[in-house]
Amino acid sequence: MSIDPSRAQDVWKDVGEHVQFTVLKLNRENQQHDQEVFQEFADRSQAIIRSLRIRDAKPESGSQLKVAIGISNAAWDYLFPNAPKPKELETYETLKGPEYEMPATAGDLFFHIRASDEAVVYEAQTQFQRVLAPITSVIDETKGFRYFEGRAIIGFIDGTEAPAVEDAADYALVGDEDPTFENGSYAFAQKWQHDMPVWEHMSTENQEKAVGREKFSDFELADEDKFKNAHNVASQFEVDGVEQKIVRMNVPFSNPAAGNTGTYFIGYARHWTVTKGMLKNMLAQSDFLLTFSKILSGQVYFIPSRDLLAKIADDEFH
Repeated sequence: MSIDPSRAQDVWKDVGEHVQFTVLKLNRENQQHDQEVFQEFADRSQAIIRSLRIRDAKPESGSQLKVAIGISNAAWDYLFPNAPKPKELETYETLKGPEYEMPATAGDLFFHIRASDEAVVYEAQTQFQRVLAPITSVIDETKGFRYFEGRAIIGFIDGTEAPAVEDAADYALVGDEDPTFENGSYAFAQKWQHDMPVWEHMSTENQEKAVGREKFSDFELADEDKFKNAHNVASQFEVDGVEQKIVRMNVPFSNPAAGNTGTYFIGYARHWTVTKGMLKNMLAQSDFLLTFSKILSGQVYFIPSRDLLAKIADDEFH
């Protein structure tokens, strides 16, 4: 078998008009029962998605519903104690740099749901919870949205460094280096809160130097015109001189009256080590974005292929 995007969950760059990220923890009251419920969920979740895509389909565009379901290392050990594990799946631990840190937070199950209609997002998560609510508790539920022109909340075009759609599979999906988990993906979910007044009081010129690109046109600045810790410099990660890429999305969220505004970052990668390398570089170089931001959460999850979810549903994954 080779990489086949049609066998994967929705790990592609597509922010969606309406977005929801949900992190659940398993209550761990009855392991066998929890395993049986998750087995049922592996089956029902795919049926729910198929049904909603039919209900949501529009003549001109079809359905825009996209869903990725992830399992953390801790949950994997609990739900599949005797089964193989993705080679790079680990529990994310807090990373620290000379000035800042990226904290690790708890999480067992992760959902990234997006659609062009908030009702579809609502219905997907609601139906998932009908199965999972008896065995889980909610750690975090964050609603995101598409900002103007698909920009990040700080006003810059999002995802310029991400691979093009036609190239994304090789960067996002596990290949024959880990055959059991082919067409799966490593997802890193991280929630940032921004001090927007600080950012907005910066001149456009300094904002551009901080990001490394022109704000309006997205044209990349020359290296000498960027701050040394510009985001598109600090977040680069190379292996043997070759820049590595992941599929990344920066989704805005906000309670504007309360002044709570931020970015929910989600990165899908063939290799968790690549995403981790990017995070370490951002910390080592004190990425400028960290100067006006507080990171609230972070954890890595494995996004099984749809084939593996089917095996789990059929009790064939041990």
